Amino acid sequence: MSQPFLHNQSIVLQAPIQCWSGPDGQIVAPPASSGGSNAQGIFCGDDRVVCQFLLEVTGRELDHIATHEPGGAHARYQYVVRTPEFGVDPLVVLERHRDLTGSSVTETYTVRSAATRPVGLDLVVTLTPDATPMTDIKSGHPRIPVVPAAVTDGTRAAWSWRDAATTAAVSISGGTLVVDDANHRAVLPVVVPPRGEASVSLRLEFDDAAAPFVATTASPLVTPRVDGASRTLVRLLEKAFLDLGALRLAERSQPAEAFFAAGSPWFFTLFGRDSLIAARLLLPSNVPVAASTLRVLASRQGTKLDTDTAEQPGKILHEVRRVALDLHDTHQEVDGRETGVVIPPEYFGTIDATALWILLLADAHAAGLADDEVRTLLPTLRAALGWLRDHADADGDGFLEYFDETQHGLANQGWKDSGDSIRWASGEQAEGPIALVEVQGYAYAASRAAARLLDHFDAPDEAHFWRSWADSLARRFREAFWVSDDLGRYPAFALDAAKRPVDGVSSNIGHLLGTGILDAGEARTVVERLMHPSMSSGYGVRTLSTTNAGYWPLGYHVGSVWTHDTAMIIDGMLREGYRQEAAELAAQVLRAAEGFHYRMPELFGGEDAERIFPPQPYPAACRPQAWAAASAMVVARALHPDWEPTR
Repeated sequence: MSQPFLHNQSIVLQAPIQCWSGPDGQIVAPPASSGGSNAQGIFCGDDRVVCQFLLEVTGRELDHIATHEPGGAHARYQYVVRTPEFGVDPLVVLERHRDLTGSSVTETYTVRSAATRPVGLDLVVTLTPDATPMTDIKSGHPRIPVVPAAVTDGTRAAWSWRDAATTAAVSISGGTLVVDDANHRAVLPVVVPPRGEASVSLRLEFDDAAAPFVATTASPLVTPRVDGASRTLVRLLEKAFLDLGALRLAERSQPAEAFFAAGSPWFFTLFGRDSLIAARLLLPSNVPVAASTLRVLASRQGTKLDTDTAEQPGKILHEVRRVALDLHDTHQEVDGRETGVVIPPEYFGTIDATALWILLLADAHAAGLADDEVRTLLPTLRAALGWLRDHADADGDGFLEYFDETQHGLANQGWKDSGDSIRWASGEQAEGPIALVEVQGYAYAASRAAARLLDHFDAPDEAHFWRSWADSLARRFREAFWVSDDLGRYPAFALDAAKRPVDGVSSNIGHLLGTGILDAGEARTVVERLMHPSMSSGYGVRTLSTTNAGYWPLGYHVGSVWTHDTAMIIDGMLREGYRQEAAELAAQVLRAAEGFHYRMPELFGGEDAERIFPPQPYPAACRPQAWAAASAMVVARALHPDWEPTR
């Protein structure tokens, strides 16, 4: 059983609905009796609801010729209908328009003809219901079929895919809907006039009353305009903002409070770290997204100690999944059966989200978030600071570290959260508890930023405490984290369980830039190391140096390039004043974007740009992913340093 590959699939989405198909728009079901590497389907939240969606023309060959996928909720697939009676030229073209809302999928089939006499066709759409959880699909387990529902009036059928809280319905107009043992089948006749066109349509509607999040009613995102931008940058921004708009979700009780779901298909829900980073990369514009993200996470802030969920007072959560209807079933398996990772539906296993929440609050305030809005979040800020002081440093050594006490949660709880991500230069894995390098930088920056906010809101004594706390952390960091190799000094990846500096050279050190924890000389050292060919691939910064014995260009966190990782490094370079280096990395990302049709994936291969174009896809990477899409804004700022995004 293996995780499905996604790199050559077409994706259309409007959260919480997503539709994965082949490049030709066809959705083909895997065999019901076996697993496989097929993630195609129509999903509502974390469930696949339709596993087959085939378009055919009775008695005719249908050949795919083009796909137009602008991003977000719309796509168009073009086919030639073979008509040998009219000669060899393709005189009849069928266009399949796929349009999503947060609760529906509509397909419109338009047939255009250049023939000089009418053309009659029967379009046939085969739809197979399904009820396979995303976790099973990710693990390559067999699909879970659903018995098709009876048809009402020949035009509509409705069914439940998981339980009474979920409903799906298919409806047509101007045709016939029939049912067999496994499928709904719509027959849609069209008669195309000479040199004319005709259209028919089909609609699917979905509702999951138990889902924690729903489609947002927030105002649409607007693609920013950059004067003098290259066509490549314009295309990157256009697709990024269409995708970001389609990735937004909201609490059921507050549909206007939008946040970014982490990514499609695997992480189509609230992730503290991902949602915060994506919102922060979009600043100084898009302040409303930052504000609603802050409020949503504040409403779910930890209040108690719970080892099983990793909740602690003041902590910002890691992720939220659908709560099982059987309340005695308190766990869901999120990362696949073979990993042994079993975590609760609401999980706090993250070491960095709390500091990132503080940083987003401070940056949003600096970008124009009103004092009255910030004031309502001051209790959350103080609780988050309390977590930094009282819980983040479990062993009292003065650094933030993590350790999974349950032994079935996430072993690594920074952004590189795979089990094998933290490496010594020898390639061996470090043993936890782990104190990550970038997390110390986040905490330093967060405490300094909080001090500025507390000063602004007339709490000078608290502000003084957090400045002193930050200064102490910086002194300890400088003493404990710096190591050397043949190229010179650099910050270690982490401290391991024995408080030894893990000497692997990692992209994580780039996240220290702009935090203030580095002095000018140290910042220069980090920039130079990141721009060295062992780290810079020509398409962005590798997660791990090529000099590491564990390096592999298609390793998830051990040699690949992550779009947001490079973007955060670019942002840090800009904050430190390294505009030339930031522009160079931004140009690398833009070059990679050309190879990915301007939709940057979650991650991709770390092969050198001089050896390969387009970049190697990481086959199971999310596309789109919120922080990868939001990286387009940082690229634009680096390439156009005088540009001021509209607030």
